[in-house]
Amino acid sequence: MLIDTFQRPIKDLRISVTDRCNFRCSYCMPFDEYVWIDREEILTFEEIELLARVFVDLGVERIRLTGGEPLLRKDLHKLISRLSSIDSLKDLCLTTNGAYLAKQAAELKSAGLRRINLSLDTLDHEKFKKIVKRGSLSKVLEGLFMAKSEGFQPIKINAVIERGVNDEEIIPLVEFSMKHGFDIRFIEFMDVGNANKWKSDKMVPKKEILKEIEEKFSFEELGREQGRAPAVDYQLSGTTTRLGVIASVTEPFCSGCTRARLTADGKLVTCLFSEVGENLKMFLRQGASVQEMKDLIKNIWKERNDRYSEKRWEALYSENGYRAEDHKKIEMISLGG
Repeated sequence: MLIDTFQRPIKDLRISVTDRCNFRCSYCMPFDEYVWIDREEILTFEEIELLARVFVDLGVERIRLTGGEPLLRKDLHKLISRLSSIDSLKDLCLTTNGAYLAKQAAELKSAGLRRINLSLDTLDHEKFKKIVKRGSLSKVLEGLFMAKSEGFQPIKINAVIERGVNDEEIIPLVEFSMKHGFDIRFIEFMDVGNANKWKSDKMVPKKEILKEIEEKFSFEELGREQGRAPAVDYQLSGTTTRLGVIASVTEPFCSGCTRARLTADGKLVTCLFSEVGENLKMFLRQGASVQEMKDLIKNIWKERNDRYSEKRWEALYSENGYRAEDHKKIEMISLGG
């Protein structure tokens, strides 16, 4: 088993297939314009498949495709088909904003995709425009229900809750999920990258989210899936809906983190809050063999000692406090979720 310095195995891989996105969400990539990665620097489907197979050989069991917005990558279903054919891979998932999902849901399903996570921070059309700046809530909902009709299971809605922005949306999102048989996960607003100008007072903590929900609904704690998932799950009583909360800020889970990340331009990143990544693409394009790529990834993971969220939690409650701007991090647009 491949383990890091804190005895954490490598089990999950997030692959960003593009840095481009059609939305400009305030908590992720709020600027109108960005310097995009040159197209020739983006990993090809062949390169992604090769690296995915290497990671699976090293112990990865679950892969999630992210972006930017992954459905902007042309012919993504062809990559899905390649990855879904990896025998030892137990789970393949896609995280999307849903804007292009209605048109692609059927071919994604045919290619072998079974699960979808969809980002949806509000059901209010005006708030939606303020949060994402572009796009249409109607298109997102159309994609969501098309995915349901195609039989994707489970479909999880992800909502980042930001104080003063969409903290009034918690109950409506729970009710919507219960009504239509979706799972719902709330995410504490985090300082991923530097562009979102994170401040702790903009974050709605897990305890506050759950307190609001339990005033109207009853639920039972289920814990973290397989003991290592980022969300603590709860079963909403009398429904099929699972409620989850990802509390990276107030309840850091670094000790159980088994996730590696592959950026769109081929860098291996060992923490969501990393400052740098290791350039796997360079070695791959220089002709490194599969065994050499395995050895390279092994050496990187064995030296992994990330525990950023735990350090942030310690700093938040220290005498000097925590300033996100003092910690340079890779932006979400190139890192993925």
